[in-house]
Amino acid sequence: MKVLLSWLREFVDVPGTAQQIAAAMSVRGFAVESVERIGDDDAVLDFEITANRPDCMAVAGMAREIATAYGLQVRRPAVGASSLALVSLRSVEQGDLSVVIENSELCPRYAGAVADVIVGDSPDWLQARLRAAGVRPINNVVDVTNYVMLELGQPMHAFDHARLTGGQIRVRPARPAETLRTLDGQMRTLAPEMLVIADANTAVAIAGVMGGQDSEVAVGTKTIVLESAYFNPLSVRRTSKKLGLKTEASMRFERGSDPRLPVTAMERACALLERTKTGTARGTVVDAYAARVEPRALRLRRHKIAGLLGVSVPDEEVKRLIESLGFALKDADDGWEVTVPTRRVDALREVDLIEEVARHYGFDRIPATFPALLTTPPPIDPRITRTRRLRELMTGAGFSEAVTFGFVSESAGAGFAQPEEIVAIANPLSEQFAVLRPSALPGLVDAVAHNLRREQRDVRLFEVGARFTRSSGERRVLACAWAGLIGGDHWGGGNRPVDYFDLLGVVDRLLDAMQLRARFEPARQPWLVPGRAAHALLENGGPIGWLGQVAPDVADRHGVSGAVFVAELDLDALDAAIRDDTQVVPLPRHPSVTRDISILVDDTLAAAAVRQTIVDIAPATLVRVAEFDRYQGKGIPEGKVSLSLRLTFRAPDRTLTDHEVQAAMDTIVAALRDRHGAAQR
Repeated sequence: MKVLLSWLREFVDVPGTAQQIAAAMSVRGFAVESVERIGDDDAVLDFEITANRPDCMAVAGMAREIATAYGLQVRRPAVGASSLALVSLRSVEQGDLSVVIENSELCPRYAGAVADVIVGDSPDWLQARLRAAGVRPINNVVDVTNYVMLELGQPMHAFDHARLTGGQIRVRPARPAETLRTLDGQMRTLAPEMLVIADANTAVAIAGVMGGQDSEVAVGTKTIVLESAYFNPLSVRRTSKKLGLKTEASMRFERGSDPRLPVTAMERACALLERTKTGTARGTVVDAYAARVEPRALRLRRHKIAGLLGVSVPDEEVKRLIESLGFALKDADDGWEVTVPTRRVDALREVDLIEEVARHYGFDRIPATFPALLTTPPPIDPRITRTRRLRELMTGAGFSEAVTFGFVSESAGAGFAQPEEIVAIANPLSEQFAVLRPSALPGLVDAVAHNLRREQRDVRLFEVGARFTRSSGERRVLACAWAGLIGGDHWGGGNRPVDYFDLLGVVDRLLDAMQLRARFEPARQPWLVPGRAAHALLENGGPIGWLGQVAPDVADRHGVSGAVFVAELDLDALDAAIRDDTQVVPLPRHPSVTRDISILVDDTLAAAAVRQTIVDIAPATLVRVAEFDRYQGKGIPEGKVSLSLRLTFRAPDRTLTDHEVQAAMDTIVAALRDRHGAAQR
C-alpha cells in the first residue's frame, strides 16, 4: 500500500521524517518496503499490509494507526474541512435511480447516487497523488472514484446513466451462461453463483470485481450513477478466483470492507466532483440497506492483559490506545466492554484486543522473562520421541533426510498407488501439483534421480511425512529410497550395487529399535519388481508397510536408469502396535550355552517359518535364534537348501546342564522334522 506523506498529514499532524514514521510503524506490525522521496518535503511510503487488515489499505486507516503511535488526534472527513469535505446527501428510497437487491446475503448494502458531469482530465494534484499510489489516471470521474478508494478504503464505480436501461440498478446473481465484456476488453462467461450489477435487462458489472465496457464513463457522458456498496467477501473472492481477475477493488472487498462506509464514501466522492469542477450531485442517495451489519461487542479484562503479556498495562494507557484506534469503551467490573468498529474485521476475540494494546504499548516494554510454572509440564508425546529416534537411526545408516512436496502430479501419484486411492485437488496450482501424494516416494525418487544426475554414486534418502489415500485418509509414514553403489568411491567399500537385502537390513534395524518383530511376505504391486518386493506385517498383527525394487518403467518416468530400492512404513500403525510394557531386568549372572544346527529344507520354505517353529516348541530357556548360513549347491539335493542356525540358551537362576540343553535340541529337531520335513545334516 503506497501512501503519500502529504496525504497522510491531511488526516493527522504527524511530526518527523518519512524514515522516522516508517521506523515507528515497523515495530507496530507494518513493515515498510521502501521510502521514496518526492521533492524536498514529500515522500511515498510503501507499507506492507497483512491480509487481515483491509482497513489499512487506505490513507485514513494508516493515518489512524500513525495517530495512535504518536498519541495524536486523527481528523475525519467532515463538512467544512477544506481538503476533507463531504457533500451531505439526502437518503431517498427512489429518485432519479431505483435500486433492487435480490440477494441480501451477497450484498447487504448498496448505495447509488446520480450526478451531472463534464468528463475530461483530472487536476494535476489529483493525478499526481494517484500516480504516487501506483494508480494510472483515466479521466476525472474514474479518478475521483479511485481517489476515494485509496483515501477511505471504499471501492466505488461510475456508470454512464444513459446506458442503464430503465434507470434501474438490480443486484442479482448472474443468469446461466450470461456474458459480460469487462473494462479490460475481455468477454467473460458468468456463473449463477456470481453476483452482478445489472440494469433492467442485462448485467453491467461484476459485483466487487470490475465494471462492464458497455456502461463505462466516456468523453461524451453527461450523467453518471455512482456506486458504493458492501459485498460479501467470500462471494467476491470466489468470483475473482474463478474468473482469474484480480483488481484493486476485489482485493479490498474480499478481505472485508466496512459496511457502514458506502454513504460516507459517496458524499466524499460528490465533494471531490465539485472541488475538481467535474460535476454536481443531484443531492440524493438511494441507500438500500437490506441486511444491517451491527458492530461486535467484546469483553476486555485486566487480568487477561497481564496474563497474556506478562506485564500490567495501566488502565489509562489501555483506554487511550483502544479509543485512539476507533474502538468504543465502556467500564465494566473487571475491565471494559468494547464495541468493535465494523471496519475492523480482524478483531474477533479478546486476544485480538490485547494484541492491539501490545502493538502500540510497545513490545520492547514487555519484559523478556519466563512465566512461572504453576503445574508440571505435560510429558512429551511418545510419538515425537520415537520419530526422533528413527531419524537418528536413518542418519546413522548413512541416509540423508529430504523434505518433498505434499502435492504431486497425477501421473507421479499413480506410479505408487492404485488409481482409486488418488485424492485430487479441486483447485490445483498447476498440473505438477494436481493430487495429494498417496505415498512419500514420488518426491524421494525424484530426489534420487536429481542426485544421480550429479554423479553421486551412493544415494540414500529418507523422509518422515504424511501420505493421503481415500481408504485410509492421512497417515504418517517413514519412506526411504536407496540407489547406486554400496561404499561409493571408498577403496574399502566394495563398490557393489545396492540390493533388496541391504534395504531389508535397514528396515529390520528400525523395527528392532521400536521393539517390534515383523514377518515379510512376497508382494505384488504394479510399481515394484516381482520377486524383489515384500509386505511387512507384524508377527501377530496387520500390515505396517512394504519394501522392494521400483519397477523399471516407474523408475524411468522419474529419470532413474538403474535399480532403486524403496521402503515405506506406516508410523501410525507402528505407534498403535507398541506396548508401553518395558521392564528393566538385571544383566544375566549365569552363562549361556550356544548350540548350532544345520538342516536341509525345501528352498521355498521361508526362514521365518523355521524360526517360528523353533520359538514355539523350545523351552523358556531359549533366549535367541539367529540364522548364520544358507547354502545351496554341490552336495545339496535339487530343490533343497541347507540352513544353519545358532540357538542360545540361558536360565536366570542357574547354570544349564548339557542334559537340559540336549533335550531341548532333540525336541526342536523333532518338531522341524514333523512340521517341515527337515533333515539334520
